[in-house]
Amino acid sequence: MAQQISESTDLTKDLPNLCRELYPPIEPYSSGFLKVSELHTIYWEQSGNPNGYPVVFIHGGPGAGTSPKNRQFFDPEFYRIILFDQRGSGKSTPHACLEENTTWDLVEDIEKLRKYLEIPEWQVFGGSWGSTLGITYSQAHPDKVTGLVLRGIFLLRKKELDWFYEGGAAAIYPDAWESFKNFIPENERGSFIVAYNQRLKSEDPQIQYMAAKFWTTWELMTTHLVQNEDHIKRGDDDSFSLAFARIENHYFINKGFFPTDSYLLDNVGKIRHIRAVIVQGRYDICCPMMTAWDLHKAWPEAEFKVVEDAGHSANEPGITSELVAANETFKHLLKQSGALPS
Repeated sequence: MAQQISESTDLTKDLPNLCRELYPPIEPYSSGFLKVSELHTIYWEQSGNPNGYPVVFIHGGPGAGTSPKNRQFFDPEFYRIILFDQRGSGKSTPHACLEENTTWDLVEDIEKLRKYLEIPEWQVFGGSWGSTLGITYSQAHPDKVTGLVLRGIFLLRKKELDWFYEGGAAAIYPDAWESFKNFIPENERGSFIVAYNQRLKSEDPQIQYMAAKFWTTWELMTTHLVQNEDHIKRGDDDSFSLAFARIENHYFINKGFFPTDSYLLDNVGKIRHIRAVIVQGRYDICCPMMTAWDLHKAWPEAEFKVVEDAGHSANEPGITSELVAANETFKHLLKQSGALPS
């Protein structure tokens, strides 16, 4: 297995023209379920080259789960592509469960999966909450991470949560905010995260589903620079919305289970030696660029790519282009360093 790629300020220097388009759809060559606690079992899958360079995809949310399109960011001839659904998400069970579901549980789940699949070290890819968890995992296990590709940076600080859930982003999307706001009685609007938490944990399933739909739809309506109707319709799936809203809200009301508000920035020194690419949409409403900029200042060695005509979604053309190109860059550098396959 190759060691971490050597330091360089220009990742693309002397590299050939890079692929910037998604690879064709592929199916997993293996999949299964890993019991990570007495309560939780997580779904995992592998696709691409069984003998390729391992990369783990960390999905967003938390609570969103993975999708087949996530496999397409990676060259399937070079990469061994590992996807998994975090606790309570996607195909993992129990569905939408909040018990034994913390950031630190997920960090250890990633380690358990790495060991289960007998992978000595791997590349980490994550966007939005996936960037949060990817950074957290890397800071906890820096010797197991050979490179990081991060998108739509989210550090789960109070000012980020206040921006999106307490009225800041409403200045940009007042029409989308209206339904999210009006679901909560006026006398409970001092904290929308708290008000939604009470409803998402209600003993009445119908109240849970209603709250989940409003919570999820608000986010889905703000993820693209130009609203994407097909993406917004994902909120109509009660199963998806319930896990997405309940788990997100659970993490946010608990401040990510971090000991301090600036925990990830304070500990960035643990991973500054790891090759990294940060991709950020200039007009990201969910995870505004102020956060990526703060990370860039704390981690100047990381390549910082700002997409000027994009919002939050990894599926916007400019962001997709930069994410694929980042993986292609790592691929070429790994080949140069002697990583298999050739």
